[in-house]
Order: sequence, then structure tokens, then C-alpha cells
Amino acid sequence: MKCFDQLKENYHSSKKSCVIVLNVSVAVVLLVMIRQIFLGNFQNVMLCVLSIALMYIPVFLKSKTGITLPNVLEIAVIVFVFAAEILGEISNFYNRIPIWDSILHTTTGFLAASVGFGLIDLLNTHSKRIQMTPLFVALTSFCFSMTVGVVWEFFEFSGDKLFNKDMQKDRIVTTVSSVMLNPSGENKEVVVKNIDHTVLYDKDGNELAVIEGGYLDVGITDTMKDLAVNMIGAVVFSAAGFLYIHRRDKYKFAEGFIITIDNPHNENEDTENEALTESNL
Repeated sequence: MKCFDQLKENYHSSKKSCVIVLNVSVAVVLLVMIRQIFLGNFQNVMLCVLSIALMYIPVFLKSKTGITLPNVLEIAVIVFVFAAEILGEISNFYNRIPIWDSILHTTTGFLAASVGFGLIDLLNTHSKRIQMTPLFVALTSFCFSMTVGVVWEFFEFSGDKLFNKDMQKDRIVTTVSSVMLNPSGENKEVVVKNIDHTVLYDKDGNELAVIEGGYLDVGITDTMKDLAVNMIGAVVFSAAGFLYIHRRDKYKFAEGFIITIDNPHNENEDTENEALTESNL
């Protein structure tokens, strides 16, 4: 009950714009969930429940760790969850809008870099012993974002292999270059161009499917594209963060995406440790 009261208090202490966006988003998700229940699509019902839980992560973080997401970042997280789960998965925007997945992965790279940057910046700001250069902080935030992107691609690959999903979206390609097609078995690629269609057969010779327009590339193109746009988002924020550290009063764009902490203890601990060291000496 105490935890619930604390969550409620942090919810009410959030800025009005965040509360409005959160309430509207949750209300829409609840309507979508009710519709999915009537349709009997319980997998989408669980996606709705997961979406609501993810939208409350900023409030949960503040109540448990004292970490506060800036107004802009909190709204961005809520909108991102809604765009990815409700619009992307349930409303099938991933197939209806070809660039939808790229937009979200670019956003992921940007937001993940901002989180990584904020964590390192907290150490720089509240610790007297740790002082990293702006370039190192920007590089660390970039690496943090790329690691998040790679882990997500591992998750997609695992879902496809273990549960026969298609999280790594397949692509139609008209050119294939592979050493597997070399009849002599040499380590020299054979290039096949202008592929018109591909016919799939089972081991008994029965035709299973015809892929019109070329050959089916299973996941690799989508994975590399996702990592590439993730990198773009990471580079953009890392550069903005680099400028922000140099001139916090001038380059305030990054400030809206950098997490803060309500009661930082690092500075007090450093002071106590320094005092203890002096007393020992």
C-alpha cells in the first residue's frame, strides 16, 4: 500500500502536460484492449497490458530510485510505447507504413543515447572524484545506445528462431551473392542477378509457396537497417550532448532529454569519504 501511495504521489507531482499525455494514452489503450477482448485476440490484449505498464515506468523510476525524467523525455517515452505497440503491432503500421520501423529504431537510438548520457552526466555532476571529458561522455552514450540496439536485435532473432515469429522482417531482393552456389565448392562467391521469383518445395517435391519479385532475404537486411538508423539517432544525441556539456546555457536542447535525480547522495558520500580520509591522516 505504501508503494502504491508513493506511485500515486509521484503521478500527481508530474507536470500537467505529462499527466495529460499519459491519461489520454492509457485511455486509448484501454479502449483498444476492450475491442481486442471482444475480437478474442488475447495476444493483443496482453500487448495492451504491457503498453500500460511501460507507460508508467517514469513514475515507477521516480518512486523507487529518485530518478526523474524531464518533461520532454517522459512524453517521448509514452508516445514511443504507444507508437510501437498500439500503432505498430496492433494497428499494423509496420506493414502499412514501410518506414514506420525505421522511424522507431531511429527514435530508440536517440532516446537510449539520452539515457546513457544522463547516467554518465550524473556521475560528472555529483561526484568530485569522477570527471570525464565531454568527448568521453558523448562516446559512452553512443556506445550505450548501440548496445541497447544490438540486444534488441538479439531479442528479435531469438523470437524468430524459438517461436517462429517474423520480428526481423523479411525483404525481397533481386540479387544474391553466395559461395554456397559455387558448384565446385570453392570459396568464391557466385552472383545471381535479376531474380524474378523463387519457388519453395518440400523434401517430397511438393510446391509450398511462390515468392514473386525475387528472392526472400530472411532478416539480415532488416537487422542491419535497424542498427544503421539506431546509430543515426545515437550520433545525433551524442553530438547534442557533447555541445551541452561545453555550454549548458547555450545548447539547452539536450537538457530536455537528460535524466536527473532528486536526492543525489554521491556528493555527500564523497564529502564524507574525504573528511574520513583527512581525519585518518
